[in-house]
Amino acid sequence: MDYRNLGASGLKVSLHTLGTMNFSGEGFFNMAGSLDMKAATRIVDIAVEHGVNLFDTSNAYTTGKSEVALGAILKGRSDQLMVGTKVRFGMGKGPNEQGLSRFHIIHECEASLKRLGRDHIDIYFMHEWDGQTPVDETLEALNTLVTQGKVRYLGCSNFSGWHIMKYLMAAVSHNFQKLVVQQIHYTIESRDAEFELLPIALDQGVGIQVWSPIAGGLLSGKFRRGVTPEQSRHISGWSEPPIRDQERLFRIIDALVEVGEAHGVSAAQVALAWLATRPGVCSLVIGARNEAQLLDSLASASLMLSPADLQKLDEVSLQPLLYPYWHQRNSVAERLSTADLSLHTSHMKAREPRM
Repeated sequence: MDYRNLGASGLKVSLHTLGTMNFSGEGFFNMAGSLDMKAATRIVDIAVEHGVNLFDTSNAYTTGKSEVALGAILKGRSDQLMVGTKVRFGMGKGPNEQGLSRFHIIHECEASLKRLGRDHIDIYFMHEWDGQTPVDETLEALNTLVTQGKVRYLGCSNFSGWHIMKYLMAAVSHNFQKLVVQQIHYTIESRDAEFELLPIALDQGVGIQVWSPIAGGLLSGKFRRGVTPEQSRHISGWSEPPIRDQERLFRIIDALVEVGEAHGVSAAQVALAWLATRPGVCSLVIGARNEAQLLDSLASASLMLSPADLQKLDEVSLQPLLYPYWHQRNSVAERLSTADLSLHTSHMKAREPRM
């Protein structure tokens, strides 16, 4: 297992984080599969055997049942096994049972600790942006939890670039704990994060933990033209991520399968190995319906893609530059920073026509 720093922090996290959204999953979350305690325990055992040291959950996953299951499974194990959980989404129908207010954050942190059976949360994520709560209020509440020893590191999830920068500037202004990680959706099919979030990872030290790195199974190689697997969350109505160009999706899957066949591995392993090469990425949240899926994903840690493999995958998946990035490439390419080049390098290699 590869271990990487969590953003600009000194914390080492495994390249693969075990996602536990489907632990005791019910209702909406059942679409991702539901593991009972016996099956979930076995999945955790395998992950730990392969060097995974971080587990991801949220208070929102089946209204806390994922946290309860994970806490019970980790009880009595090594204190080197870490847990990341989240706060933001609704936990009831009351007006203060959602959001990033001080009231909700403090209340939900205490509830998560109780469900997890732990005295601290290793990484506490804001699960989504809250545009109705002042950033200073949210950050002060989170900083209080860090000061109290109930939270060790702060992160965000599903934020835009300017959202992250607001929190970083507020932290500097008030001498509060800074965000060190962003949990985002980023795949070879969905490369939107490259415009702002990868540069922020490099420039500001807010590392990247990727959720749904094979797009809920879409990039597993089981979805092909005219072929749909019998078991998939997308068959049950799961709408994330949105696919805006199905033909492009199939071209990407074809390339993943081709590269995988050349290495004797699955398309899913190639998709994960590609992400592991991307700048700023520190960990990939992998989930599994069964042992075989988990073992296949874990095996990607040892897959080394060649420059030719990476070029093939880049060519089939590269998204057009948006403004102002195409103007920057055309006008000031010789003065771009390392953070800028996390976006621009692939486009320069592609030799797109100048405007």
